[in-house]
Amino acid sequence: TQSKLNMKSIILKKNKYFYTKNNSMRKLFIVLCLTSSLFGFSQETETIDFKRNEIKLNVAFLVAGAFEGTFERLINEESSFGFSVFVPINENIEQSFQLTPYYRYFFGKKPAAGFFAEGFGMLNSYDSYIYSNTNNSNIESRTDFALGFGLGSKWITSKGFVFEINAGVGRNLFNSSDTDYEIVGRGGITFGYRF
Repeated sequence: TQSKLNMKSIILKKNKYFYTKNNSMRKLFIVLCLTSSLFGFSQETETIDFKRNEIKLNVAFLVAGAFEGTFERLINEESSFGFSVFVPINENIEQSFQLTPYYRYFFGKKPAAGFFAEGFGMLNSYDSYIYSNTNNSNIESRTDFALGFGLGSKWITSKGFVFEINAGVGRNLFNSSDTDYEIVGRGGITFGYRF
């Protein structure tokens, strides 16, 4: 009976050792799982911090006798929205006003830079020549709204200076079927600053 008791105590000691060892392995496994999930979660939510506002001036229009200024807000690293305001300086320009909101999607490696595609709307006011059956023409001021798309590319320096080239085409939707302004264009060479 003594040998049976010794054998029983040895088995209990071994089981206790196995249970203790198994329990500590289980705790270590749980700690490792929690740690790895926390690292994975922090990598998913980590975003690159970058400046999100831009102001720009279209120098191509400035040379042609008009002012076009743009404000753009970056939504994230791949997209932005903004608006441009066009006002002629030279009296010979028939367009009298343009307000152009737009949305852009970027395909470059830097935040909101590189090649992009855009969709835009354009509220535009212009002086139109209306021709009658008697071959006489009258000048009439009209306002219309166009929808269109464009392509372009944007470069940015490490100090925040922006250079951009873009072009787009759209169609007036309401008041232009009898005028020369059924199709509208958008484009330019712009310089600006990201802040």
